[in-house]
Amino acid sequence: MKQIALDIGLATGPTLSSFFAGPNEAALRHLQIWVGDGAGASARSPVPIYLFGSAGSGKTHLLKAVQEALRVQGASVGWLDASVQQPPEFDERWAAVLMDDVHFYNAVQQQAAFNWFINAQTWQRGVLAAGELPPADLKLRDDLRTRLGWGHVFQLQLLSEPERRAVLRQAADARGLFLSDEVMDFMLTRFSRDLGNLMELLNLIDGYALQTKRAITIPLIKSMMDNT
Repeated sequence: MKQIALDIGLATGPTLSSFFAGPNEAALRHLQIWVGDGAGASARSPVPIYLFGSAGSGKTHLLKAVQEALRVQGASVGWLDASVQQPPEFDERWAAVLMDDVHFYNAVQQQAAFNWFINAQTWQRGVLAAGELPPADLKLRDDLRTRLGWGHVFQLQLLSEPERRAVLRQAADARGLFLSDEVMDFMLTRFSRDLGNLMELLNLIDGYALQTKRAITIPLIKSMMDNT
């Protein structure tokens, strides 16, 4: 299904408050404390944090939520994921470095991540990284892999189906949308149950409903699929 080009009806980006923790409450609470209330980088622990879990467990949501929380506080961060082919040099003005999908890093990205890590420790800046595997199992250069694993490590668990439903309900309510039980059943049985994909699907449905000025029903979703 191709994505519909719409600039309406899209929710704001990920935030810590919009993260449905479920079994991942410990990781969420740790990040909330670490981000703090804007007291400054000196108030944040420089001990690195590493999140791991399968796709759809919320890793990217949490990293982007931390990025947004720091932006609101007036702080800038370094961001690196596997799509960044030419990582910038470390900037001492950064409050933290955020590294997503580290299990996909190529040699250039691993070198940049290691350099960021060393500089972040030198300048007492935070490091928050995420990958699908525990640190010991990452196919990365030894010096980077060991550093990713020496701080706080949290394994994120996938949400159960009732928890996924609760997340969909919460996201729909935040947009002022009504999702019937039948619509939710359809979304959960006909599409990927990965939470990130479900949120993207909700984006598309919301935009298509606004564009066509129709209520969200199973026929509307089928029409969207036929016209994309």
